[in-house]
Amino acid sequence: MDKTRVRWGVLATGGIASSFTAELLKMDDAEVVAVGSRTEASAQAFADRFGIARSYGSWAELAADPDVDVVYVAGPHSAHRAAAGLCLAAGKAVLCEKAFTLNSGEAEELVALARQHDRFLMEAMWMYCNPVIRRLAEIVKDGAIGEVRTVHADFGLGGPFAAEHRLRDRGLGGGALLDLGVYPVSFAQLLLGEPDRVQADALLSPEGVDLNTGMLLGWDSGATALLSCSITADTPITAAVTGTGGRVEFERGFFYPERFVLHREGREPKEFTAGDGDRHSLRYEAAEVMRCLRAGEKESPLVPLAGSLAVMRTLDAVRDRIGVRFPGEEIHRP
Repeated sequence: MDKTRVRWGVLATGGIASSFTAELLKMDDAEVVAVGSRTEASAQAFADRFGIARSYGSWAELAADPDVDVVYVAGPHSAHRAAAGLCLAAGKAVLCEKAFTLNSGEAEELVALARQHDRFLMEAMWMYCNPVIRRLAEIVKDGAIGEVRTVHADFGLGGPFAAEHRLRDRGLGGGALLDLGVYPVSFAQLLLGEPDRVQADALLSPEGVDLNTGMLLGWDSGATALLSCSITADTPITAAVTGTGGRVEFERGFFYPERFVLHREGREPKEFTAGDGDRHSLRYEAAEVMRCLRAGEKESPLVPLAGSLAVMRTLDAVRDRIGVRFPGEEIHRP
């Protein structure tokens, strides 16, 4: 691998693939050399749009390209296991969109494949790579708010989304939980780890996916997390963390923040910012992937595979409580 430029392949051509590719093209140390899709027409259109030299009408052709160092897997949840697994087996490093897979069983299979082939694998939980979120994790670990007692976070979109939309397509892993709820759950588990108890309730669509879901997670330490996600309501999309010695509050867009405020009794509120204020940027996770590849690391300390597996187990537990199943799957039941 070129130590100055990491060569990317992009698998899928949808909205998030476009956003991520646009960010890669702004980075001096990244090069997008190929794109792959299920059809040649889609791949070629994407390549033409972004000036990518090679386009492939199949995932296998992209995975076999000898000039690709790492593949960004950006298809629907239902395709993550197959697409990422194909690339890992072909010897490619992989950055796979979240939710990592449909369920924890598939996630475990991907991690096993990465270790079998000695390849880098990371979930594209860009929130964890954001410098403001990283600063939050640091101050909480250092005891700035004492022992964490409660986490509140929500992510909801007002829609409405038609029955044929991907967010309501059971065959694609649709619903609020995997697309949006993964953020509040990941936020809580970044600070508290995997919960010891999971409770949940939801409104389901006629197709059998969750439209509006509430979650209560509990830890033996006494901490709780009250989380929600929706594709029927435009929620505040905020977060707050309260401890025995203070609290932290995030404004709208907590999962890609530019600031948070620390409140402690008897002290003036303290604002924390980091980075260059480009809160929408996906480049933080791209930079972390490239740092890991250059260092020869097989997983990222910012987005560890054990953490991704733990989040998938929690999402499985939530779906078990609310009765959501995807075609042909067996899910983990803690």
